[in-house]
Amino acid sequence: MFSVLVCDDSLVARKQVAKCLPQDWDVAVHFAKNGDDALKALAEGKGDLLLLDLNMPVLDGYGTLEAIREKGLKTKVIVVSGDIQPEAHERVTSLGALDFIRKPVDPKTLAEVLNKYNILDSDEEPQLEASPLDPDIRDCYQEITNIAMGQAGDHLARTMNVFVELPIPNVNLIEVSELHMMLSDIESHEQVTAVCQGFLGPGVSGEALCILSDSSFDDVAKILNVEGEVDDQLQLELLMDAASILIGTCLTGLANQMDINFSQGHPIVLGQHRAITEIIAMNQIKWKRTLAIELSYGLEGYNVQCDLILLFTEESMKMMNSKLAHLLEDY
Repeated sequence: MFSVLVCDDSLVARKQVAKCLPQDWDVAVHFAKNGDDALKALAEGKGDLLLLDLNMPVLDGYGTLEAIREKGLKTKVIVVSGDIQPEAHERVTSLGALDFIRKPVDPKTLAEVLNKYNILDSDEEPQLEASPLDPDIRDCYQEITNIAMGQAGDHLARTMNVFVELPIPNVNLIEVSELHMMLSDIESHEQVTAVCQGFLGPGVSGEALCILSDSSFDDVAKILNVEGEVDDQLQLELLMDAASILIGTCLTGLANQMDINFSQGHPIVLGQHRAITEIIAMNQIKWKRTLAIELSYGLEGYNVQCDLILLFTEESMKMMNSKLAHLLEDY
């Protein structure tokens, strides 16, 4: 059964939040008095959804969000607080919270937020998760990505005259609302700059995200023999160049293997000098589920880390599987 954990140091507030949950929602409700109690409950599997207050003794809401991210706990978090400062909203979002509800919460607002993130349908999620991406299909996607990734790495290596460390592609079918969890391996306090580029082909569509950690820009500038100050504008230009190579070559490699053509949209800057969770939260993708292919490129001898995330709509898999049927027969 789906479980909800209400964390607030006030008994009255805990009861008030619990009463605002949809009356016809079949869930188990648990309570915690502070962040420390909440983390213990989450570790015990209590809390698929955490409704979290910010100002509490022992461990406040901010510390709780940080601990959830550091421990890799899989829970959706919605902050419920009387702290209505804009900075509070931005901070909790950057720490991984899905949304922020002002106290006192009312049933209608809570229901709207739960619907916004498809949480009221969460009782159906175990059925979805019980049918993960078929291993043969995952292997097939991973193999064609390996080929496309190698072509992109070769292009990048020749352009920058460096040795590119190629990753093992990470292929998953995930809920879009949990995209930030897939990127949890990025340094928790590392700021990044990211661009997005849409792509479209016959029966196949999606988004490509190219993410470069801010600490990488100085070395990228050295590799390209860029002199002078690496300001924000130059950083964007460097990222756009890297993204153009990686996204364009990867998509071309995948398209060739599926015998289709992709048209690509103009790259869009998603955010600069921000936490990755904040960038994802600010740019919610409107699909419910996505085939996500994650690639993390490194450059040998340099402090450069670039993540390329290819996100395909779930509907795209029908055409992709059809195009790859000859390969699937070999598995």
